[in-house]
Amino acid sequence: MLYHIHELQRAWLNSASAWASIGAGMLSNPRLPMGYLGMGSMMASALEVFAHAAAPYGKPAFGIEFVEIGSKAFPVEESTVLGKPFGDLKRFRREGLPGNAPKLLIVAPMSGHYATLLRGTVARMVESCEVYITDWADAKMVPVEAGHFDLDDYIDYLIEFLDHIGSQGNGERAHMMAVCQPSVPALATTAIMNRDSHPAAPQTLTMMGGPIDTRESPTTVNDLAMERPIEWFRHTVIATVPMQYSGAGRKVYPGFLQLASFMSMNLGSHMMSHYEMFKHLNIGDEGGAQATKDFYDEYRSVCDMTAEFYLQTVEEVFQKHSIPNGTFEHRGKRVDLGDIDRTAILAIEGERDDISGLGQTKAALHLATGLTENRKRYYMAEGAGHYGIFNGSKWRTKVAPVVEDFIAKHGKAKLKAVA
Repeated sequence: MLYHIHELQRAWLNSASAWASIGAGMLSNPRLPMGYLGMGSMMASALEVFAHAAAPYGKPAFGIEFVEIGSKAFPVEESTVLGKPFGDLKRFRREGLPGNAPKLLIVAPMSGHYATLLRGTVARMVESCEVYITDWADAKMVPVEAGHFDLDDYIDYLIEFLDHIGSQGNGERAHMMAVCQPSVPALATTAIMNRDSHPAAPQTLTMMGGPIDTRESPTTVNDLAMERPIEWFRHTVIATVPMQYSGAGRKVYPGFLQLASFMSMNLGSHMMSHYEMFKHLNIGDEGGAQATKDFYDEYRSVCDMTAEFYLQTVEEVFQKHSIPNGTFEHRGKRVDLGDIDRTAILAIEGERDDISGLGQTKAALHLATGLTENRKRYYMAEGAGHYGIFNGSKWRTKVAPVVEDFIAKHGKAKLKAVA
């Protein structure tokens, strides 16, 4: 019922958005009388803001056509190198990249947004690395016949992806970077592959704003997960995919609920952003308005997660704290972080992160007891919020160089952008 109500509301908003867009065009048309009046311009700006806010959003494209290094622009090739029901492995490689450049697997969050949320992360790292990224599928588009997908499957996917990357070219082990939520399965994957002496175990693991131990500096997100028993989540936020989608009948945690949760956490700032967009439009500053539009085009593009993955993540990561307590299991076998002895670990946190608080990611360094101290590093990005550690100017100029230096220090291939 929850999903059906949402679909009815979405259909109404789609129509309203279309009409608002038409109205904005008419009111701002200089050939019509209202276009010369102050109120006409103001009403047109207001309608345009509403039209954008209510518009439907599909899966965005990465759209990384080239990167600039120094004064030169280098074309970037995007390809899908491995396809699976619940996620593809994409590769980005720029023209002129040295043949011995490091291979980096970026593990995108499966938390309601598409992997394109990390577009800026990919664009920066492709300057010096052959970049791969997990392009997770929208669960409502995956047929029930494809089976289920939980944390065990997530880890299996990462092992398979790393193995595939290692089998390419000279067979050198990849580096892995996990952004936010996937820090937990990426850390578990690293421990499992180190334990099993897997030939494709990552050379380095970088975790950015990840909930390794949410008891450290708990945030609103952590508190919400702890306030209710797991059965409350199972009966309240899990919905069934309606018939019009390929995954009809699948139990999911809908992306629109995740988006509503994130929006409500900072409702005031979101309202101010749209007010600023209105002011830009009202004075004819299309460039200023477009920056806000671009952000929300990405932010409001959401996808569903399988119910089993979502519920297991809430229970194991946020309620039982299985990773720091040493009780996390994969396929019935306990995962021991002390088994990590070949993979260097870098933990990155944002000073102003309101999703994964300070200390939550750093905890991984203390838990990896089998790793020597000279193969561990911690970096706090001053003044950076959660999104600032993997997107924007602080990421490009402050955080990314730290990642590159860490990969260069602990990897076999020298890391250098060739201009």
